Parts: sequence; structure tokens; C-alpha cells
Amino acid sequence: MSSPEQWTHPEPGAGPAATAAEPTPEQVIAGLRATTEGGADLTQLLTPEGERVASARFDPYVTDIDAEALRNLYRDMVLVRRADRESNAMQRQGQLGIWVPLLGQEAAQIGSGRALRPSDMAFPSYREHGVAWTRGVDFRELIGIFRCSDHGGWDFKHHGFHPYTIVIGNQVLNATGYAMGQKFEGKVGDDNGEATIVYFGDGATSQGDVHEGFVWSAVYDAPVVFFCQNNQWAISEPTERQSRLPLYQRARGYGFPGIRVDGNDVLACLAVTRWALDECRHGNGPVLIEAFTYRMDAHTTTDDPTRYRLSDELEEWKLKDPIERVRAHLARGGGADQEFFDKIDAEADSFAAELRDFVFNMPDPPPERIFENVYAEPSPVLEAQRREYLSYLEGFAGSEH
Repeated sequence: MSSPEQWTHPEPGAGPAATAAEPTPEQVIAGLRATTEGGADLTQLLTPEGERVASARFDPYVTDIDAEALRNLYRDMVLVRRADRESNAMQRQGQLGIWVPLLGQEAAQIGSGRALRPSDMAFPSYREHGVAWTRGVDFRELIGIFRCSDHGGWDFKHHGFHPYTIVIGNQVLNATGYAMGQKFEGKVGDDNGEATIVYFGDGATSQGDVHEGFVWSAVYDAPVVFFCQNNQWAISEPTERQSRLPLYQRARGYGFPGIRVDGNDVLACLAVTRWALDECRHGNGPVLIEAFTYRMDAHTTTDDPTRYRLSDELEEWKLKDPIERVRAHLARGGGADQEFFDKIDAEADSFAAELRDFVFNMPDPPPERIFENVYAEPSPVLEAQRREYLSYLEGFAGSEH
């Protein structure tokens, strides 16, 4: 029979173990602080000032990242941020129904996305525009969801990128099931093995679906990487209101490893995700990654973050900007000059202009399109609904409303 000490065993240096099921006040305070500070366990390869930090454990996973590769990662982040800012503006102008900003989370998404192989599968929530970019999904297809013109038209098998999931945490169950299938079909066990990654936020860790996914993946050794983007806020609730311990430590309770990485460090996110995927490919999964980052904009365009967080907090995180630290590193080490940065900025402006032109000239889909591609085979029930809906619309013919 397990003891209360096992239930509440603290991290080293966090104080003595509790002798009852209820932790001591000191343990609670230590735990809450650890949820909002990077802490000594934070894996980092690039400091906010752009200085390279050596890591005996993770440097082997980025030996191929030379100056050219780092410039490509920088380009990824700049273009994705520019598209994000343009989409945010277009929503404010009434061109999109809603937008979910990723501002500040570019490194977590680009780094982890570039760690994937073509045979891997990624399951996003609704903010993973950067991951979609790395998987070759056309941003014009992506933005159609928020224009309310389609449900996500890309070929998810071809891109290895599942459609967006709006229901909080549900994608974790989908990803776990997919990874279990990879295991059952013998697609893991060596260097050529497949793996799955699933993205969710800190708020989703309070949902039952996420924990069910943890349980099933642990029981079946499913090759799935749980990638939690801890951006500090679950809409208006801070992380310390959801957990007494850092989120990556929750993996211990399910019997698999967890690790916290600097989510604003694209190099560290790439290295840690490669390591985690490698573990899964060889049958040692699952793995939980907590990417410690910050949402620098609203949760969605329907949210007003000034109502629940201080501007001082935002200003502090601006100093940890994921793009600026790569820029500083490249400039300091001679990996890029001003001409390169100007070229990327011009490319980003051109990309945003093309996206804007596409959205403003996007034709409205016919009403019957909503019934297309719902099922692989014809459905009498769906066809009846389609006829009923179109008949209903015909009743408004000639009306101004």
C-alpha cells in the first residue's frame, strides 16, 4: 500500500515531504512559484540575449543546425508572425469571424514542428499555425477556417497534420489512439519508427480528456509526444490556479518522463522535441514536454487580456522574444547581416500582402457546401438534411433579409 509521502514527494530543494495527504504551506508556496518561473530544470540553448548555452544532453540533437539552418528557422518565425499579425488585423476589419493569435509562441511551434519527419503525425488544437507552416499546409487553406468558408481543406494524411480541434483537450485522445495504432502496426522500434505529437495549452491540462490520454498512452507505451505550450494563461486563469506543481512533473504520476523547455528558444525546442520523438520511435514513449512560453496577445480576438493581467508582465516577456534572440545570435556570431534581415522583412510583407489580397477576394461558398465531405460515402440522412435546408433558404428568395 502506498504511503502519503509517495503522493506528495517534492522536488529536490522544495522542502521536506509532507506526512499527510495535504501538503504543507511551504510545499504549496514552492510549487506555485515553480509553475510561474522557468526554474533550474528549464532546458535552454539560446539565452534571451542570444548567447549559446552548451548542453551535453541536447547538443547532439542539433549538430546539423549551422548558420544557414538557423537563418531558415528565423525566416520561419518571422513569416509566421507576420501572417499572424495580418490575420489579427483582418479579423478586426470584419474579414475573419475570429482569430487565434500565436504571438510569442513562434519558437515553440517552429522548433517542434521542424523536428517532425514526413511519416509522423501532428494533432493541433486551434493555435498551431506555426506547426501547420512547418508541415507544408498552405496558410490560405488554414485561414479559411477563420473566414468560416471551410472546415480545413488540407489533406491531413499527406501533410501529417490533423485538422484543428476546437474542443479543449479532445485532440489528445485522438492522438493517443493514432499512436496506439502505430504501435499495434509495428511502426515503432528502431531509427525508422514513426511517432505522433499532440499540442495543447496549459488550460487543457485541467481537462479530463488530457489525463485519459496520459493513462492510455502509458499503459500501451504509445509513441506520442504530449507538447504542452504553457503560455501562462488559460484564457483568464493563470497556471498557478491550475496546478501546485510545474506541469511537466505531472508525467511522473503516469509513469513516463516529462521535461520543461524554454518555449521561446527555437533551438532548445527543436532539440528537446527531436529527443522526445526519438524516444517514441524506439518504443520508449510517451513523453511530456512543457514548453514554457508566453501568450503576448489575447487568447482569441474575442478576449481582452487587459482585464486580467498586468502590462508589466507583458513587458517582461517582450525581453524574452523568441525571434529577437535568434536575430541577436545570428548578428553577434556573423551568421547574418542587415541585408539578410531586411530581405526577410520584405518577404514577410509580401507574404502578408498576398494573404490579405486572397482573403479580401475570397468568394463566399454556396450554402450547400457545408454538406460536402462530411462522410466518405453518401448518407441518406445527410442528404435529407441538405434538401430541407436548401428548401428553407428558398423561402427567403426575393426578400431583403
